[in-house]
Amino acid sequence: MTINNQEKIIALWTVFLFGMLFHTQLSLMPLFHGLPVIESQRATSLSDISGIMWLMLGFFVLPMLAIIATCFSHSKPYRVIHFGLTVFYSVMNLIHLVMDLLLPQVIWYQITLMVLLFLIGLLLNFVAFQWMRQPFRGGNLQQPLTSSHT
Repeated sequence: MTINNQEKIIALWTVFLFGMLFHTQLSLMPLFHGLPVIESQRATSLSDISGIMWLMLGFFVLPMLAIIATCFSHSKPYRVIHFGLTVFYSVMNLIHLVMDLLLPQVIWYQITLMVLLFLIGLLLNFVAFQWMRQPFRGGNLQQPLTSSHT
């Protein structure tokens, strides 16, 4: 039994989200509770926190929707959009990593996590690119995700 690109993509997005959740717990949650965090300035009002929370929600929801859409869609246009989404996340992770490295006090466990997330993102880019390049075989959503070669 072989694992197809859709299953690889779903697994990689899931791992990415676990990593992002851990990163959020390490750095952003104290900020949201008004505690000092070296990486961020203290939030000055509830509206500052609300805006950040909406952005974080969006950053988490897009991969969640990508997981669902990847389960149910085999269409070529979705594959192209999905590949673009993976590239967007890789660029955002690279920017985040560089910004973390430019902080006055580098927190190396955060850097290690961001490097890991960036590498997972590159792997996700590669698999999404492979899936995008596969020939389109119609929209049969009833076919199993795994296929066995005999």
